[in-house]
Amino acid sequence: MLGRLLRERSAQATVELAIVVPVMIALAIIVYNLMVFASAVSRFDRVAPDIVVAHGVAPSGEGKDDPTEVIAGQLREAMGGYGVEVEVVCEEEEDPTSTILTFIVSPKTYRCTMVYTPWPTGIEFAGVPVGAPLALRHVRTVVIDPWRPGVVV
Repeated sequence: MLGRLLRERSAQATVELAIVVPVMIALAIIVYNLMVFASAVSRFDRVAPDIVVAHGVAPSGEGKDDPTEVIAGQLREAMGGYGVEVEVVCEEEEDPTSTILTFIVSPKTYRCTMVYTPWPTGIEFAGVPVGAPLALRHVRTVVIDPWRPGVVV
């Protein structure tokens, strides 16, 4: 009688473990991805203004290189360990009262976008793709004045 009672109680932990372990693994993957994204955002926010100020005001070369390409390349190099995609767009603020032949250069707005695709991607279990359906995006906007090098507006 005692042996039968012990056998009935001993299998309960196996069932609970089979239900809880997949949920805990999924939560661990979510937490890992959020921590990597938070770390990448922190680094991106520190590095982006410095690179934009360094290359956006006076790009290297004699106008041959597009400043957005130089900035994007430097950001990709700085964010190399995180596996993110970087896009840089430059927008110039136009004054509607200005004439065609004006020599006043308006401030430039550089919009730097970082796209992080959560892990795992490209993995299949029994023909079913596993991975996050969306990518996480972070935008850092830096406005610089071309007349005052090194100044972020």
